[in-house]
Amino acid sequence: MIEEAMPEARGVSDRTPAERTAPRTIAVWDLPLRLWHWALAVGVLAAWFTPTVYDGLHRVVGYTVLGLLAFRLAWGVWGSRYSRFRMVGVRLRASPRYLWNLRRGITGRYIGLNPAGTLMLVALLASLAVSTITGAMSVTVTFFGVWWVEDAHHYSSDAVIVLVVLHVVGVVLMGILQRENLIRAMITGRKRIRGHL
Repeated sequence: MIEEAMPEARGVSDRTPAERTAPRTIAVWDLPLRLWHWALAVGVLAAWFTPTVYDGLHRVVGYTVLGLLAFRLAWGVWGSRYSRFRMVGVRLRASPRYLWNLRRGITGRYIGLNPAGTLMLVALLASLAVSTITGAMSVTVTFFGVWWVEDAHHYSSDAVIVLVVLHVVGVVLMGILQRENLIRAMITGRKRIRGHL
């Protein structure tokens, strides 16, 4: 026997007060994207602390990060809704105004990446691509010791670390402004629905 769902009478709910006030969330970041994010964080930190001291490990980590970048590009095309790059252009065009409005604490509400987060994603992916590709080039016979390859690797690696620090600061500040734990959201994959604090 199939039971039909009965509509709730106006003002009457069978949910407890705790259930009615509990924050409601929505799945945003899928498991592959979250694993990629944290693996990339570990890889970037490992790469930063290993050059010249542990060159073999540095190379392995560099190739791993290069593989992670390739995965992210593929997942940006074939991944779940909030993993895809379909809104990148729109959000990048909105980023200057968004950053300008942040001065007054106007954040808007985005389930996926906001325009500032999208700008950070693109900057980090581009810097990581330059860093990893020039790093791989620098250990080849053709490009070993070539000044512009070494300089590009050095400066892009420094840029990655600066961007990572800005990313962490931005996540913390946005979490405070929107009263939401965005670090937990990148662990669980779920974010609060608008209107539920």
